[in-house]
Amino acid sequence: MSHISEIFGTNVFNDSVMRERLPKATYKALRKTMDEGLPLTLEIAEVVSSCMKDWAIEKGATHYTHWFQPMTGITAEKHDSFINPTEDGKVILEFSGKELIKGEADGSSFPTGGLRATFEARGYTAWDCTSPAFIKNNTLYIPTAFCSYTGETLDKKTPLLRSMECLSRNAVRVLRIFGNNTVKKVTATVGPEQEYFLIDKKSYDKRKDLIFTGRTLFGAKAPKGQEMDDHYYGSIKDRVSAFMKDLDEELWKLGISAKTEHNEVAPAQHELAPIFSNANIATDHNQIIMELLKSVALRHGLVCLLHEKPFAGVNGSGKHNNWSLTTNDGQNLLDPGKTPHENAQFLIFLCAVIKAVDEYADLLRLAAGNPGNDHRLGANEAPPAIISIFLGEPLTKILEQIASGEDICTNKAGKVTVGVSTLPTLPKDTTDRNRTSPFAFTGNKFEFRMVGSSASIASPNFFLNTIVADVLEQFADRMEKAENLEAEINCIIKEVVQKNGRIIFNGNGYSEEWVAEAERRGLPNIKSYVEAIKCLLDEKNLAVMERQKVFSRVEMHSRYEISLEKYIKTINIEALTMLEMSKRQILPAVINFGAQIANSINQIKSCGVDADISANEELLKEVTSLTSQLKKEIKTLEEKLTKAQESNQDTYEQGMLYRNEVLVQMDNLRSVADKLESIVDAKLWPFPTYADILFNI
Repeated sequence: MSHISEIFGTNVFNDSVMRERLPKATYKALRKTMDEGLPLTLEIAEVVSSCMKDWAIEKGATHYTHWFQPMTGITAEKHDSFINPTEDGKVILEFSGKELIKGEADGSSFPTGGLRATFEARGYTAWDCTSPAFIKNNTLYIPTAFCSYTGETLDKKTPLLRSMECLSRNAVRVLRIFGNNTVKKVTATVGPEQEYFLIDKKSYDKRKDLIFTGRTLFGAKAPKGQEMDDHYYGSIKDRVSAFMKDLDEELWKLGISAKTEHNEVAPAQHELAPIFSNANIATDHNQIIMELLKSVALRHGLVCLLHEKPFAGVNGSGKHNNWSLTTNDGQNLLDPGKTPHENAQFLIFLCAVIKAVDEYADLLRLAAGNPGNDHRLGANEAPPAIISIFLGEPLTKILEQIASGEDICTNKAGKVTVGVSTLPTLPKDTTDRNRTSPFAFTGNKFEFRMVGSSASIASPNFFLNTIVADVLEQFADRMEKAENLEAEINCIIKEVVQKNGRIIFNGNGYSEEWVAEAERRGLPNIKSYVEAIKCLLDEKNLAVMERQKVFSRVEMHSRYEISLEKYIKTINIEALTMLEMSKRQILPAVINFGAQIANSINQIKSCGVDADISANEELLKEVTSLTSQLKKEIKTLEEKLTKAQESNQDTYEQGMLYRNEVLVQMDNLRSVADKLESIVDAKLWPFPTYADILFNI
């Protein structure tokens, strides 16, 4: 245990390091910037940069980088050394306040969605002092925001920071109405659970689909999958345990409180969960976790797969985004209270979430989506694509009773009239967790279970923060003007339950009955990511993001174009990979196998042996038929891919063409190839099978 406490945060320029190294006046000024968003002067930045440089060099750093999160979905970095040449041919180590505060990157080389022309290359990175700098691989990493020369956001951090500001502002307004005059800030806190697969690198290197796309485009079902439930929470194998030990140490050095690790449902699948932190730091930490999962795995001869569905027919990988609201003095606003006053406050924040999720379900569906998650949502162990909220029966019943004006039983002796001043203690954790719900209340937080394992959690959180902030603003406007606050609070709760209660569903989200029920309720069932992208241009969504100053309309349009472009390119790469594997690996293997069967038949016949060769002939007939069908499906995929590539329709229609024709044909081709895999000689099959990959660690 002493070892953990000794190494934890040693590679982070955190608050304790700043307090120790910075002059008191500088430290206080920096804290003002971090806590209250006050401007940071260049003079203060010069002092901070000098101390940061000295600390980093002592830790062995030779370079620094502005670390940012462009719209590629991964992080980006450009390393510069601390050295500066002198006239005598030597060097000195320098790092200025200007270099700390602002950097420059090639903005045209990252997705912009039409915000910049190719020749308009300049983009800027700006230091985010609220997320601590850290050292990795002898480099000082400085978390930064990324924007264009003309000021539009080109990253995921900037809208997240904006959303956190508007959420805090409106939540504090509500708290003031409830008489809390001391709280200064409300923060969205997040604890993202990260699922992933670990496979042997030798198997990975033999699969072009895994190398190019992150998922298997072919693969017949293994004789055993997850049906025995023996991998979930099972004993961790030595090789995986050694990997987890190294990973924990790397994360702890970077101040990432990796807390929980275990085997997940599918064979070769695992999960890591950190302790909650504010949404911005949690997002940065999750990006680091994904990077370290991959790099540490390679040290152990393993490859970490973060794709949402790397293997068909078994559990996909998600990233459960546990979201809550916390005040600067430590109060969880989604924690039911012990007094009527606290419970009224809790119900207002709860109703803000309910109303926001119902009215902007399409935005949350988009936020949780990507091309990979289309293969996961609604499949093994994953929530459906229909957004709903699980509250549990006791809490749902109380909301319904308030809405109907019924009495609430408080004890065996009698009842009380529903009202803010008489609300009884509300239940907490009185209901079993609903693993089928995409958005579940779990006692003092919401678990957004739809988010995909490869995705940045920035988008789910900045959309969630923004829509909740907007509803809180509406509530605050009403309550501030109310002559009778208690009556207005009851009115708000009733309205939310009556108008938005349709989003509450405590049943089995996997059932077919729920799909029909959701349609009856008028809930959107957006089945694919490409269809979800369209909601970015809906007027209500444009308006809320603009109203809360998280995105301008121009920035929303750029996100629309970037998302469609990403979808199209992803499916295009998958289709091209599939064609290459089909034509250059699978087809030669099955033709070879067919030739071997034909030769064996001819040899038996030429020997004049009276033998029953009907089985050989039936097998040859089956292989020949499937081979012919395989060639046909390859040709059809080539035609449909060419049609999609050469389409002159707008990007949305082109995306739908990839979705409805190319992707469907890819499934047709896979079906034939997987049948062939199940009958072709294992020695001839050109790449490792599911059985080889999932059970060899």
